[in-house]
Amino acid sequence: MKLRLSLLAALCAASLYTAAAAHSGWSYTGDDGPEHWGNLSPAYATCQSGKNQSPVDLAAGSATAVNRTAFRYGPMNYSVENNGHTIQATPAEANQSLKLGGKTFTFKQFHFHTPSEHTFDGKYFPMEAHFVHQSDSGELAVLGVMFVEGKENPALKPLLAQPLKAGEKAELADKLDIMPMFPRGQKHYRLNGSLTTPPCSEGVNWIVFKHPVSASKAQLEAMRAMIGHDNNRPVQPLNARIVVEE
Repeated sequence: MKLRLSLLAALCAASLYTAAAAHSGWSYTGDDGPEHWGNLSPAYATCQSGKNQSPVDLAAGSATAVNRTAFRYGPMNYSVENNGHTIQATPAEANQSLKLGGKTFTFKQFHFHTPSEHTFDGKYFPMEAHFVHQSDSGELAVLGVMFVEGKENPALKPLLAQPLKAGEKAELADKLDIMPMFPRGQKHYRLNGSLTTPPCSEGVNWIVFKHPVSASKAQLEAMRAMIGHDNNRPVQPLNARIVVEE
């Protein structure tokens, strides 16, 4: 697919991952790296003081069994941006959603972390995708999917067709079907957490799929090269949170 330049719509700074990622003044290394985020600004204090922070390590057998939940998204037009922290894709229309706990969350964007942020029994994956949703009240729900090296992933191909440098934005010429980025078996962990970037706001509904999807070695390397650096926050203490398995 060809790409053509366009602008991405900014999401609400009070609520969304997008706004957090757009901030300068924090990074993943050095004096403004994750261990210092809480001291960089009063707005980031929760990064240090929060008790329900993300990501976490998800251990086998630690979850409480509940009913299985299914998700489905149709092909849509997307804008793509390298915001200096991640590669983010934003749908042109806000017409797809998921229901969680009786609430409707509208699909807002997805982005990538290399390597993964969540770990399974201490194991990192080469890449993790986050699919961010927001309710009308501003509450967030994020779906996390792990990637392993294997077959080429057709959903990643158009996203990597034209490498974007930090600050560059583009628009996919054709509709993208993101379902190949979800595992066929949709068993997952669910827990309460936070944004994994400043301001590290808590109250985020996390759904992390248990089974990974594949991407080719070339695709994983291309995404990592486009991001330009590791962009995964270290795992945070689970504390008293309950992990639900669905």
